[in-house]
Amino acid sequence: MTIRILPAIGDPDAARAVSSLLHQLPDAEPAPTVGDSAALLHALAGAAAQGAGAAAAGAPPAAGQPSAVEALPEVVLVHERIGPTPALELIREVALRFPAVGVVLITTDAGPALFSAAMDAGARGIVGMPLGYDELAARVQAAAQWSAGVRVHLGGSPEAAPGPAGTLVTVTGAKGGVGTTVTAVQLALAARAAGRSVALVDLDLQSGDVASYLDVQFRRSIVDLAGIQDISVRVLQDAVHDHHTGLGLLLAPEEGERGEEVDDRAARQIIGALRSRYEVVLVDCGSQMQSANAAAVELADLALLVTTPDVVAVRAAKRQVRLWDRLQIRKAEDTTTVVNRLTRNTEIQPPLVAKATGTQVARTHVPAAFKELQPCVDAGRMQDLDNRSTVKQALCALAGELGLVDSPSARQGRGSHRARPTLTGRKRKAITPGAAPGSGGVPGQASGSASGAGQGPGPRFGVRRGSAAAAGPGPFDPSGPYEEG
Repeated sequence: MTIRILPAIGDPDAARAVSSLLHQLPDAEPAPTVGDSAALLHALAGAAAQGAGAAAAGAPPAAGQPSAVEALPEVVLVHERIGPTPALELIREVALRFPAVGVVLITTDAGPALFSAAMDAGARGIVGMPLGYDELAARVQAAAQWSAGVRVHLGGSPEAAPGPAGTLVTVTGAKGGVGTTVTAVQLALAARAAGRSVALVDLDLQSGDVASYLDVQFRRSIVDLAGIQDISVRVLQDAVHDHHTGLGLLLAPEEGERGEEVDDRAARQIIGALRSRYEVVLVDCGSQMQSANAAAVELADLALLVTTPDVVAVRAAKRQVRLWDRLQIRKAEDTTTVVNRLTRNTEIQPPLVAKATGTQVARTHVPAAFKELQPCVDAGRMQDLDNRSTVKQALCALAGELGLVDSPSARQGRGSHRARPTLTGRKRKAITPGAAPGSGGVPGQASGSASGAGQGPGPRFGVRRGSAAAAGPGPFDPSGPYEEG
């Protein structure tokens, strides 16, 4: 969304410097500079009058015509040497007459006394001189986000808001070892394969393993952003590792004790900066709740809780949900549970998990097939997991269920044999309908299927695998809500 900026600067040299920087800001639309307070108020009043023309006549604005609020610029820059009205008095008048406009004061004295006086007058920030790109960009972006929020409440269009638009998804484990990081990494890779810009954040601050799973050695971590008050685009770029898969990685510190430096305030600020730059922000929260990952779960658009279908893990998931509810972080009904390592013979099935935890359970379940994962896990290259893997296919389907992937072709991966139902890979005899009685098993592969590789969400990816056709519906019923094709 374009940010409209109106500079009010009386000093010619300062006006040229500000204009030069404003034209470098991304998504900025600076208006011609006005030289005094009267010209500024006249320009704002004229813009509001144009948008309110239809409303004054007793009719709503025509299609495509902005309202009085939407016609105003999002940000006004006021120089301290503006005249004839003093800068602070001008800011106070703009704030009273045009409350949906974010005002930023440009001054050579950015001390606490002036800062307090400017905030009392209604300013949304102060930029010190000599001007710097990072500081000006941060102040303009913050004022624009505040303005967008006010306009929503004043009747403006929510679609026009330039605030954080990225989808925030958190992945939390019921306990350690349930597959939290694998789930987060594969969801991020699936969203990236669908063409979206994706940031993967490791908020398991003491024992995060995202770097190990993606074969990354990077000296920067999320701790480097914790002490920064205003996270600019350039600062964020320095801390985020651009992985060759296209993911932006913000990693946990190598020294686990430094994780304490990231508190809830820092986590909110970092996540907000990431959401303004990436379409999808995936956060691996681990299994231990601290203030940072608790803030992430609270802010999340989608909060996933990963568990395995065993008594210990389900009890841990129940404790986690109750903890979130007691701390008012998130309600159980707003949480989605993902059942990992599910087999047909497991006594605890997804409906029982939903009943025990009180959460929604994702329709897509992840099969137990560690043999498929082991080579990539040992090599630390989870991005090389074969497209034929039932685990990868299930997590791609989960990404589609969550809205992180748009099309079935993107979920399956271009060129994957799963996108062509007539090709069934090595287990053709086991899944061919109407096969001869003696052709249903393949030595050395049927046992692997029973241990997890054949327990994948068969009907969700075409014809069912293994001997499931004769075994009854089970948890992977072909009449389920998702069928490929």
